[in-house]
Amino acid sequence: MQPFQVLNTRNRCHNLCSSSSISTWYISLLPTCRTIMEFAFTEDQEAFRDSVKRFVDEKSTTSDVRRLMATEKGYDENVWKTLSNELALTGLIIPEEFGGAGFGAIELGIVMEQFGRSLICAPYLSSSVMAASALLVNGNDDNRHAWLPSIADGTRKATLAVSEQSGWWDTKEIKAQAIKNQDKYLISGGKRFVVDAHVSDFLIVAAQSEAGLSLFIVDTKDDQVAIQLEQGMDETRKICTVDLDNASAQTLGNEGEADLEDVLNISSVALAHEMVGGAQKMLDSAIEYTKLRVQFGRSISSFQAIKHRLADLLLEVELAKSACYHAAYAIDHQENRSQAASHAKAQASEAYTNTAIQCIQLHGGVGFTWENDTHLWFKRAKSSEVFLGAPHEHRERMLLASGI
Repeated sequence: MQPFQVLNTRNRCHNLCSSSSISTWYISLLPTCRTIMEFAFTEDQEAFRDSVKRFVDEKSTTSDVRRLMATEKGYDENVWKTLSNELALTGLIIPEEFGGAGFGAIELGIVMEQFGRSLICAPYLSSSVMAASALLVNGNDDNRHAWLPSIADGTRKATLAVSEQSGWWDTKEIKAQAIKNQDKYLISGGKRFVVDAHVSDFLIVAAQSEAGLSLFIVDTKDDQVAIQLEQGMDETRKICTVDLDNASAQTLGNEGEADLEDVLNISSVALAHEMVGGAQKMLDSAIEYTKLRVQFGRSISSFQAIKHRLADLLLEVELAKSACYHAAYAIDHQENRSQAASHAKAQASEAYTNTAIQCIQLHGGVGFTWENDTHLWFKRAKSSEVFLGAPHEHRERMLLASGI
């Protein structure tokens, strides 16, 4: 697959700003819009996007989502096998020497954007993104050879257990303790908001040791590991509370040298792409419904006020996409990774939430009913908004990374 291309041309939002239907408030942003680069995908990447889109359109309809979100497991094992064996998506960012495909954040973003559009129910973010990136960033060759091949082929699933009471990846708030006992470690402490822990084969746990903050691999079948599935707002993505009471563990990488910064960067960019996929879906849904709904003998999409709202949403979604595409490029090219990742996460969070809210309002009374599917994306938007850090937390992180 050819590398991602960056073209020094006007951004698509320039065309949006030039539209007669855009509000005058956004026209004032025109000089800023002109300075943003446009990111163009190669033909191979577009073909890859189309194949992923066909997969999710077939395997993740709203009926499938509603069926799976009502189950405790939360995903379809057969779909997971197809995703792993036929499409090889579970090993997308894992190097070929460890059984993966060896692609980067740009290709991962393509996948996550389509997954967000369809709300696919699968432990992909937790295992193939968060756990895999933790192993890649922190693991030594022994760790990688031992754990990555089984993640790449989907035979084992894993997740990352970092956050505790606050839900944020603040290393100062990690209280879980790891004590060395002969040739192994024993971990005690509680972890909250752990995605898909109930279906994972092992956990990657952040804990304090004598050497400092470290990462450890813990078998979920250990009797000293208690996993409780929690009732969250978004039932399409399962979250758990994990309690460890002297659970046996082995170190991941060097003790006291845990790097959560880059893991958060990769995970945040992937989640941001998922969010802009969902935002685009909500925008498409709003446009489609306003064309169908008739008031005063005409489609409400013909009303100038509706045009203004849709045009504003379009610009917001496009700007969020630009931030995400730039962040994926930054991850792959080692350029201002933390700054770009946090910018993308903050921008995508607000765009997704606002688009979902506006979509519900534009649907009128039916948008608030259980039978209407819009609420599924709204709940995903609200849960994703705070997962891995709320917008204000990422803006602060972005400023710190910028040296401000």
